[in-house]
Amino acid sequence: MSATLRIAIASIFVGILVLGIKTFAWWLTGSVALLADALESTVNVATAIAALVAIRIAARPADATHPYGHHKAEFFSAVLEGVMIIVAALLILREAYFGFLSPRVMDLPVEGLLVNGAATAINAVWAWVLITRGRAARSPALVADGRHLVADVATSAGVALGIILALVTGWWILDPLMAALVAVNILWSGFKVVRESVSGLMDEAISRETLEQVRDIIANEAGGAVEAHDLRTRHAGQATFIDFHLVVPGEMTVFDAHEICDRVEAALKTTVEGAIITIHVEPEHKQKHSGIVVLD
Repeated sequence: MSATLRIAIASIFVGILVLGIKTFAWWLTGSVALLADALESTVNVATAIAALVAIRIAARPADATHPYGHHKAEFFSAVLEGVMIIVAALLILREAYFGFLSPRVMDLPVEGLLVNGAATAINAVWAWVLITRGRAARSPALVADGRHLVADVATSAGVALGIILALVTGWWILDPLMAALVAVNILWSGFKVVRESVSGLMDEAISRETLEQVRDIIANEAGGAVEAHDLRTRHAGQATFIDFHLVVPGEMTVFDAHEICDRVEAALKTTVEGAIITIHVEPEHKQKHSGIVVLD
């Protein structure tokens, strides 16, 4: 079992634990804001399950019906997570609305804050694990799950602030007000997750910095060739697809041209993790006098 898969499974158990703790905090206090916080945690569990399924699918090797692999499955999971974050925010706004209509004094607010604080600490630590490990493994599903938990931590912090202010001032309407403000922040977080995931589904190119590294590698490692042009890149989960045309002298043998391609591919795979490379070799009369000039 891969490390990415183990983390995805652990996320489900962490989500269930945090959901239980937050539900208990709401039960102690009757706070609308704590109920909203607990509602968001139900989404954490659902999105953790979605991430696990997506990672398992993305790990499948290429087959006859999916010759380029199943890497994009993680992007679908990330889109789903973003949508569910938005749904959670709308549910919180609904609860906040009813709280505005009939604000109520909370039971055991201090105890509820302490219990919810423990859940927030667990979420903060696990969000850091998901984002750092997800970026290292180039897993959009884990990163999206981690960012969702960051939004959850922000929610819990805002909820705690609202309850403390309500306790100090006696203005219990601050409880649903804080829930509503935090819901707006969650909506923005969900929108960003969806936007980034859609970029992956739309075959967005690699970052400018990585693209410059790719160009430098081709220029330095393709000695014997003339130029490289029509360079294209795209992300697909943990895979990065790189393809370009390599122009070689017309009299060069197939063996020598293949040796150049092997050398360039090896260098690219060392720098770009998960690189899948396609090189189209062309004779000298196909030269475009543009693109990447190969250095002697």
